[in-house]
Amino acid sequence: QFLVCRRARAIERLRFDFSHESKMTPEQLTQVEDLVNWAIQKDFPIAYHITTVEGAKKENAIGVFEEKYEQITKDEKEAEGSEQSRGVKVYVVGDTEVTFSKEICGGPHVARTGMLGSFKIQKEESSSAGIRRIKAVVAGGPEEIEVAGEA
Repeated sequence: QFLVCRRARAIERLRFDFSHESKMTPEQLTQVEDLVNWAIQKDFPIAYHITTVEGAKKENAIGVFEEKYEQITKDEKEAEGSEQSRGVKVYVVGDTEVTFSKEICGGPHVARTGMLGSFKIQKEESSSAGIRRIKAVVAGGPEEIEVAGEA
């Protein structure tokens, strides 16, 4: 099941936080752009499922904000056996042959990578100790996009 949303602008901004101790070199930034644009060209499907933090870790899903997920785990343990147990969304980018990415994220995400058009890094900076942030834009995708649904 997918939702269809109308884009507000032709260019969409995004940010991505990741673990990295030092400023990225221009060569590394180019490698990231090339890799992301390759995945966009592949038009991989994107879907999510809900699981526990422990389940996500067993699947080797990635996530940067451990303290946030530790609180969710604590809440899950406190609510164990009740209907209030919370989980996390694990987004999977890829198909039956290639898993490009598997990450804990609140979303939303597009239904297919090809909907993004193209990817260009605008800035790379420090977000906090040991965490870097890429600010980028995607442009050239369709006016109407589908949002990834639950698998």
